[in-house]
Amino acid sequence: MIGIYGGTFDPIHYGHLRIAEELAELIDLSRVIFVPSGTPRLRAAPVASRNHRSYMVSLAIYGNGKFLLDEREIHRNGISTTVESLREYRNEIGDSSALCFLLGIDAFIKINQWYNWQSLFDLCHIIIVPRPGYSFIDDDHYLHDDIKKELISRNVKNPRDLTLQANGFVYCAHTSLLEISASYIRSLIRDGKSIRYLLPDNVSNFIKENGLYIEKK
Repeated sequence: MIGIYGGTFDPIHYGHLRIAEELAELIDLSRVIFVPSGTPRLRAAPVASRNHRSYMVSLAIYGNGKFLLDEREIHRNGISTTVESLREYRNEIGDSSALCFLLGIDAFIKINQWYNWQSLFDLCHIIIVPRPGYSFIDDDHYLHDDIKKELISRNVKNPRDLTLQANGFVYCAHTSLLEISASYIRSLIRDGKSIRYLLPDNVSNFIKENGLYIEKK
């Protein structure tokens, strides 16, 4: 099985990396593909440039044989949509291989706002991971009815079930919850404070060398 991990990665940090590492082991992913977004449709534009964010991902995953960088959305013109990338992956790997899309619970509860969101289930399994400040999906009172309906019909409790078909399931993974966010890291940098131990040293050094996230005066 292949994991697809999309995001702005603005910047990538240990929270991202630890989730990917744990899911690779828990679900037995052969590889995890990090896909930095280009221009997001439903959120503010990233602070760092596309190339800077992509290069930080390459630095962060260096040395992990299961982690790969894919720049297809970085090089795509216009708005990035997840379904477009997943269709490309499905065409590339074929219909029989399981494809897992890794998604934070904060994004999943708004997935009905995504472009052509119900088509995602025809392309991949969705793996939901916890995020700081959000109760887990078992407490589903805040889910939109359309999302709740999909979750009820597709939820599996055992990660081994993901191997039974190539797409269509939802699995809630109880991974470590590191209280780290990219916005917090950016705020520390703006305030001139240390970001040590929140992200890899080579990423931290790159940020400093290029003056990223410093408040422009």
